[in-house]
Amino acid sequence: MSKTNRRKFLQSSTTATVAAGVLRHVASARPIGSNDRIRVGLLGLGGRMAAHVRSLTELAGENVEIVAVCDCNQKKLDRAERIYPELKGKKLARYADMRKMFEDRSIDAISCALGDRWHALSTIWACQAGKHVYVEKPGMHNLFEGRQMVAAARKYGCMVQHGTQNRSSPNIREGIQRLHEGLVGDLYMGRGIDFKIRGNLGRIRPSTPPEGLDWDRWLGPKPMRPYSQFWHRRWYWILELSSGCFANQAVHELDVLRWGLKLDEHPVAVSAIGGKFVHDDDRTCPTHVTITYQFAGGRPLVTYEHRSWYTNGEAGFGDQYPFVQPDFPVGTIFFGEKGFLTFPDYSSYYSFFGRKRKPGPSKSEEGHPMENTPHFRNWIEAIRAGDHRLLHADIEEGHKSTALTLLARTSYQVGRPLRFDPKTERVLGDDEADALLNRPEYRAPYVVPKEV
Repeated sequence: MSKTNRRKFLQSSTTATVAAGVLRHVASARPIGSNDRIRVGLLGLGGRMAAHVRSLTELAGENVEIVAVCDCNQKKLDRAERIYPELKGKKLARYADMRKMFEDRSIDAISCALGDRWHALSTIWACQAGKHVYVEKPGMHNLFEGRQMVAAARKYGCMVQHGTQNRSSPNIREGIQRLHEGLVGDLYMGRGIDFKIRGNLGRIRPSTPPEGLDWDRWLGPKPMRPYSQFWHRRWYWILELSSGCFANQAVHELDVLRWGLKLDEHPVAVSAIGGKFVHDDDRTCPTHVTITYQFAGGRPLVTYEHRSWYTNGEAGFGDQYPFVQPDFPVGTIFFGEKGFLTFPDYSSYYSFFGRKRKPGPSKSEEGHPMENTPHFRNWIEAIRAGDHRLLHADIEEGHKSTALTLLARTSYQVGRPLRFDPKTERVLGDDEADALLNRPEYRAPYVVPKEV
């Protein structure tokens, strides 16, 4: 693109953005030196934000400061210091509208723990305002959103870290390196599981939104629905709002599988078979599902399985090797010609060899920590360097890993296997499935733009 055409493109993009009432200014991220303070705004004051606050507080000695909070629930804004004790004594700017926080030029970065429905648009808006972003997993709700997030990060020079923190866990990184060095031989298969007990989630019963909650902003890009506690509290199990069990824990495990198997291309075929086999409730995601992925050349074989009720363990997960949630078998298994290697949590690996599964090299941490802080530290280091290649989970990697979950979810939604073109990211011969992934509909003014 010539300089003249590029200038016209940027001017037209800026004009369209302002006309839509999204942001009052569009700017690239400012350079941040090694000794400069990085000022962070918190977006979405829910349960997962507690881990963000703890990690960013631990980085205070590295010149990182929390300076603002934003949520569409006024009661949460008013009680931020009570919800997160680490915030006590801080002079916090408070915003009910994220766009106002993004306009604050004194803020350098955004730590986002909103729900799936908001990840893409909030990240794009933040990048357009020159803010770096740590966005929780799963980063996007469809493939179009993932592409737009990557485009925005690159266009505005923003460091966008995806919340798959295994990528920064020292022991997981060591285990992956061992795999790549051939510890268990040539790899031919990878398997991930998450077996968690999830009870009856209840029914949708419309009611009046609680005082202080802006229900319109909470729903954001999704269609307007009557308020109900089910939608507000159980959104993770409604496929209109999230990818449910296809991405909740699964994106962590599938990301590790991609990493360990060196899968940089999308699969060519995906099949997800499951259903609601226990509990008569209003969730729209399955209680149990089995997923298979086929890649070009037919190797490796990749499978994933989710169960949400009483079950046996597998590979020692959940009993011999506990997860951060006790008694829940969760993890990944890599199968090689000499043996197999497992990752049963966010901070350990174990290897086994031969017919008798003789134990080999391993590494673990007491207490099975989730290793959030190393991931935030990596984000901060990339911000200071101004180089997205330093990110352990750059948004492009997040897009590739989340794509595995989205393809599986879509296969389940349409009730048939999908054939997929990895280059174009289009579903072949299935317009219904392709529309779900590539032609989403949004509710104005919360529209993910085609031009970022």
